[in-house]
Amino acid sequence: MNEAEQDDFRRFIKARLAELDEEDVRGAAGKATVELDQQSVGRLSRMDALQNQAMAKATDARRAGERARLTAALVRIDEGEYGYCEDCGEEIATGRLKLDPAATRCVDCARG
Repeated sequence: MNEAEQDDFRRFIKARLAELDEEDVRGAAGKATVELDQQSVGRLSRMDALQNQAMAKATDARRAGERARLTAALVRIDEGEYGYCEDCGEEIATGRLKLDPAATRCVDCARG
């Protein structure tokens, strides 16, 4: 992979990290503590609110995992290790990296 391609991936990864930050801001309200005031909300509404809160927390955890993988990919770019399989050392196909820029293994090694 040449330097221009690495720069393209770096820009793409940074843009995705910025999107994740925006998603965090939009999703912050969904993780808020659910009020269990019997007078203001019915039982089913509270259950819905608790379920929505759980889904918001799960989505936040997914974003955190993706953020960690993308940050690690940026480190690999800076260290000159980006685009190489961590198992066999072969170059990871550019198409695979376009689908998942945080991929650390080639298709053969990912299959097992």
